[in-house]
Amino acid sequence: MDRRTFIGSLAGGLAAAPYFARAQQPAIPAVGLLRSSPSAPFASIVEALRQGLKETGFAEGQNVTIEQRWADNQLDRLPVLAADLVARRVAVIVSNGGEVAKKATATIPIVFVTSEDPVSLGLVASLNRPGGNVTGINFFANQLGGKRLGLLLELVPKAAVVAFLMDPGRPASVAELPSVESAARTVDRKIVLVKAAGEHELEPAFATIVKAGAGALVVGGSPLFTSQSRQLVSLAARHSIPAIYDMRIYAATGGLISYGANQAEAYRQAGIYAGRILKGAKPSELPVLQSSTFDLVINMKAANALGLTVPQSLLLRADEVIQ
Repeated sequence: MDRRTFIGSLAGGLAAAPYFARAQQPAIPAVGLLRSSPSAPFASIVEALRQGLKETGFAEGQNVTIEQRWADNQLDRLPVLAADLVARRVAVIVSNGGEVAKKATATIPIVFVTSEDPVSLGLVASLNRPGGNVTGINFFANQLGGKRLGLLLELVPKAAVVAFLMDPGRPASVAELPSVESAARTVDRKIVLVKAAGEHELEPAFATIVKAGAGALVVGGSPLFTSQSRQLVSLAARHSIPAIYDMRIYAATGGLISYGANQAEAYRQAGIYAGRILKGAKPSELPVLQSSTFDLVINMKAANALGLTVPQSLLLRADEVIQ
């Protein structure tokens, strides 16, 4: 090799070196957010997820990205969206429910946020030692059914018959029933159980509620019901039935009252877990966290439309009053 060729080769090698170095640098990790709902009503949980990641040293756009996938209440789209996140090789998947994500991958870490028993769902082996690639945040809805009934009766104390709308296909909704029935016996109220397992069954369910003479309604927790929150709120208003729900989204869209886990706080905790996993923690060694922050939300416009007077004691306990 002559001197000119050697210098040319050396220069070419030096020019290629920075490119080669850049190619070897690890890409910014991505956190996949998988949700069954539309995005617009849940902007707060995305911000909460960012906050949790930030608390563990990860800032979106700097050293982490968030790949958002929303099913817009079309639950049959979830497997496709989950498969897309897996194909993109995200570092962690944060998902409501968690079952679809777990079916999609046995290797990518998953952080769920669910109101159902994750052990019964088969998501984890136990709460303290999840095992596998899944852990998350849990709030047991079955413990809140009786509490919701009590809050509702403060608004409609003369309701002798209360309907409980249950999704028979969801364990969390079914698990609420004993709590509701026990609370009803304590205050001498009759519970009418009404089931709806699909969107097409909601209108007939309300016909049954009206026929039973129910003066109030407790709506059980269910992804189906959440996906049809506007329809449920509309049906309750049409039939002038005071109803209590498990999530703020119902009250925000015109429902009378909601009491349930603070979704933003749950997703902040999920963000912290995602950040810890990005730093090397194993999901199998992160115990399932129990959500302990709950919100009471009252919609005064709905109360006025129903001709209800909201007790001052209830207003003072509310975390949010929507005017």
